[in-house]
Amino acid sequence: MVVRQNYLDKIKRFLGKDTIIILTGQRRVGKSVILRLFRDEILSSGDANVIYVDKEKKEFDSIQTYRDLNAHIDSKRVSGRKNYILIDEIQDISEFERSLRNYYEEPDVEIIVTGSNSKMLSSDLSTIIGGRYKEIYIQALSFDEFLNFHQLPESDDALAKYIQCGGLPGLMKIGLDEADVREYQTDVCSTVLLKDVVMRNQIRNVPFLENLLHFLADNTGKIISSNNIAKYMKSQGENVTPTAVINYIKYLCEAYVIHKVSRYDIHGKKLFESNEKYYFEDHGLRNALVGGSREGDIEKVIENIVYNHLVRLGYEVTVGQLQAGEVDFVCTKPGGGRVYVQASYLIADDITRNREFGNLQAIKDNYPKYVISMTPLVTRLDYDGITHLHLRTFLTEGL
Repeated sequence: MVVRQNYLDKIKRFLGKDTIIILTGQRRVGKSVILRLFRDEILSSGDANVIYVDKEKKEFDSIQTYRDLNAHIDSKRVSGRKNYILIDEIQDISEFERSLRNYYEEPDVEIIVTGSNSKMLSSDLSTIIGGRYKEIYIQALSFDEFLNFHQLPESDDALAKYIQCGGLPGLMKIGLDEADVREYQTDVCSTVLLKDVVMRNQIRNVPFLENLLHFLADNTGKIISSNNIAKYMKSQGENVTPTAVINYIKYLCEAYVIHKVSRYDIHGKKLFESNEKYYFEDHGLRNALVGGSREGDIEKVIENIVYNHLVRLGYEVTVGQLQAGEVDFVCTKPGGGRVYVQASYLIADDITRNREFGNLQAIKDNYPKYVISMTPLVTRLDYDGITHLHLRTFLTEGL
């Protein structure tokens, strides 16, 4: 197992604060391994008791409700020692939040759990435990992590593999042969849809869900409305309402398969309430849904990669709306500070340069502005106050 130390450090930062630590994210992005690594580290210290439950293992099938979980914890708890309660995929236990409430304030207990559905952070959970939890969002592999997992030197060839294959940690065992990668990603997609979307939300129209996911993959980074999706599906012989579209997209977002990004009126300084963009948690899974090579959709993939890395850097990301154009990303951090980012494939002619740089120049404030592309011979250049970064530089050094 490759250690993703930054996530382990985040867990340790919140120990001892009467806080439930919840690792969230799409299934198969590495939450379980991070939890096991933390378990092994605690066990190696020799002075703690670990109560570990993995709901994906058959030995824990009998733990179905919070009462079952309470009984299991009570049977394993050791008085006089620090007890670490570690539960993987806790959303599969009915009313689990009632069990967490029983233990999280105990002086000898630390609770760390994982979940693949954002419903577990619903208002019900907040009400029952008084909001005393810390969510640590686990993402698919960054480019640096991808290099580490696959033992690759940083290069354009490695970046091409990352663009094509994505960042699911399980590929370390599968390898980077394209046929094997696509088979694995298809299996992961099927598992996520079945366990975290179809079964959890009791979906009956599974073909529509699959068609919707393919539509979103093909339109990654485009402004989308539920009405337009419903009209498109009707043209394909699928009669669904805009309300059904909204609900199904919500289910996909709750499973962390896709992320909804709202539009922000840069001049009016307000969020729009409709017509959002959607990006995939793992661009490799998105590529598997679309199929083929990346020659025809490289712009979409780069935009998806840039979005995810901006989130990884700690930014809250929206889509910037101007009166006569659009800025791909308006990025803010808690406590203030803002940057504007455009993502492009190649800045190879004046038309592209005017479009990508011109929209940023139209913003009359002094916040930093960036264009990120794969233009050859560019690492970090200044163009009329706008920084032009190569994608590799951005993924390895940040902004």
